[in-house]
Amino acid sequence: MAKKKPVKLGFVTPDRAHRLVRLLRLLSQEPLPRTRLIRQLHLGVRGFYRDLEALRQAGVTVELLQGRYTLQSDFDEAVDKLPFPDPNLTIGEARQVAKGRTIGHRKIREQLADIEK
Repeated sequence: MAKKKPVKLGFVTPDRAHRLVRLLRLLSQEPLPRTRLIRQLHLGVRGFYRDLEALRQAGVTVELLQGRYTLQSDFDEAVDKLPFPDPNLTIGEARQVAKGRTIGHRKIREQLADIEK
């Protein structure tokens, strides 16, 4: 069976990105019940499930085993899949960043090309 490609989350706020990283950090340490995760993340039940869905959309596997949630991958590997909040760059700053040779640089170059058509 072929693996499904993760769905891109798109824009996330800095607060949500921070919370998703905190959730991953907690889950990477030990399996935890929903009540403890909600309390430590200062979330409601709906917000918790929205964040779980956001992780799944990003391609991060979180499983519920015996009433406890557990991260099924390495913490750093999971964090690398999360979307980055908008850095509020000017077009000039984006042009400077786009000069590199990595995948991230190429993505910025492609966005600039679309903007500057």
